[in-house]
Amino acid sequence: MSNAEVLFICSLVTVGCLFYIFYLPGEMYLGPEKTRLSYLLERKEAVYEKLRDLNFEYRAGKFPESDYAAMKNSLEEEAAAILAEISRLEQTAPSYQDPKGARA
Repeated sequence: MSNAEVLFICSLVTVGCLFYIFYLPGEMYLGPEKTRLSYLLERKEAVYEKLRDLNFEYRAGKFPESDYAAMKNSLEEEAAAILAEISRLEQTAPSYQDPKGARA
């Protein structure tokens, strides 16, 4: 093979790779649109899970009383703020149902 043929093949492979990497199809599915309420419901579950983990780890002796109280207070304040905003948003859109089928 001559140098010109090798250069041509390398160019074709390079163009093919670049096309494969950067090509965007006409329509892309981006998933369901996330609303503020759905975000807050997910955040509420995450905070509750952190509280459960914190209680478990405190009972296992991993945290001193002062650290436990400070972290628990912080998480409870965050949960209260989230619940207040969820309540406010549900009053403006009362027909929202949790994806699991239960009221949030």
